[in-house]
Amino acid sequence: MVAVSENGVIGSDGGLPWDLPDDQQFFKRLTLGGCIVMGRGTHESVGRLLPRRTTLIVSRNPEYRVAGAEVLPGFDDARAWAERQGLPEIFAVGGAGVYAAALPVAHRLYLTRVHAQVEGETRMPGPNDPAEAGFSLVAERHHAPDARHSHGFTFQTWERAAP
Repeated sequence: MVAVSENGVIGSDGGLPWDLPDDQQFFKRLTLGGCIVMGRGTHESVGRLLPRRTTLIVSRNPEYRVAGAEVLPGFDDARAWAERQGLPEIFAVGGAGVYAAALPVAHRLYLTRVHAQVEGETRMPGPNDPAEAGFSLVAERHHAPDARHSHGFTFQTWERAAP
């Protein structure tokens, strides 16, 4: 799951460069009760564990610990852990390193296209067009800017056959 601006930005100063409440609700609705995988930096930017989710944190630091979460050295280790637990789906939720590792093996991509050019130092790895990575667009829903959302955005679901 990722929200990305027109110029490829996914993060700024350790957080999101926009406030899109409906995107946050979409994220919550999809991941609630599921398993999320995030990098250490993403976890620290959130500042807490997200409730009612199994949380796997990727960190190269073998001493890094977070009560209530599993800390693993890499994304492949997180996938293997989830598989051993019988979890049917995991959601890669950031940052860029986790996305770079997840994209080649992902079957589905939940992409929020933020219709804005924004400043930020963290960019989405991989091609800007998921079709270039073998995905096909299966659903999309547009959301215009409004009083709660300074930018318009589009929810997209992309799928591909098992890599």
